[in-house]
Amino acid sequence: MAEEPKDTKPGFQNPVAGFGVTFKAMFKKRLTEQYPEQQKTTAPRFHGRHQLNRHPDGLEKCVGCELCAWACPADAIYVEGADNTDEERYSPGERYGRVYQINYARCILCGLCIEACPTRALTMTNEFELADSSRADLIYTKEQLLAGLEEGMVDTPHAIYPGTDEQDYYRGLVTEAAPGTVRQVAHSKGEVVQEAASTFGEAEPASEKVIRP
Repeated sequence: MAEEPKDTKPGFQNPVAGFGVTFKAMFKKRLTEQYPEQQKTTAPRFHGRHQLNRHPDGLEKCVGCELCAWACPADAIYVEGADNTDEERYSPGERYGRVYQINYARCILCGLCIEACPTRALTMTNEFELADSSRADLIYTKEQLLAGLEEGMVDTPHAIYPGTDEQDYYRGLVTEAAPGTVRQVAHSKGEVVQEAASTFGEAEPASEKVIRP
């Protein structure tokens, strides 16, 4: 018959040993963070709010492949792709993300979506203040996630850089918008061009103004 293990500590020492961590913490200096007045700097690779990136000329990198939505373990991403046309182009490829939504009430910020993205269109920023009082406000749309315009960019939709193709964009050969690039009319979003009659006589050409819904 096997012998029972002997208790190496007397009975009165067991409660004291159990409170050892508590006693050590009692004499440590308390650390108080003054949040939100003083925000702590996050790590460079911190997993925060997502961002949809652009090419240097302003065209979108997202091609609407939906791989990020398939990779999401929380089913927090919803994507609808659509075809580009020469009259209304959002990305260098054949398709683009017409609808892009991320539900931050479900998102666990794991980063699997950015690993699945083949075009590096989706990345994560250092923004972590995502709390809100409404569930509907936690659903971020494409307009909220799309990166802003920088110098040398033209807002989408607009034509591809002349003489290039989709591969040239991903090789980094396009560094800014071509001279004379103008924004196209987004008919898929309900935009129309209103032709205003000239007030300076027949010789003056009519002006064109894009009316957005």
